[in-house]
Amino acid sequence: MRDALLIAQIVVSILLTGAILLQAQGSGFGTTWGGGGETYHTKRGVERVVFILTIIGVVIFAALSIANLVVRS
Repeated sequence: MRDALLIAQIVVSILLTGAILLQAQGSGFGTTWGGGGETYHTKRGVERVVFILTIIGVVIFAALSIANLVVRS
């Protein structure tokens, strides 16, 4: 059981990393300290789907982490 939780957590973390990297926009050197955020736009289409999947991935990762702690005890 514990091994299955660890494998699932690794898989979710890899997918979550990919989803976060897909969202990187305007990540140039100038935006590192807050520059480049002068415009506002709503998320549409694929961008919105990736955003929602990222949130779901974070929730699943947190649940797996808690389950892993409970199983370990």
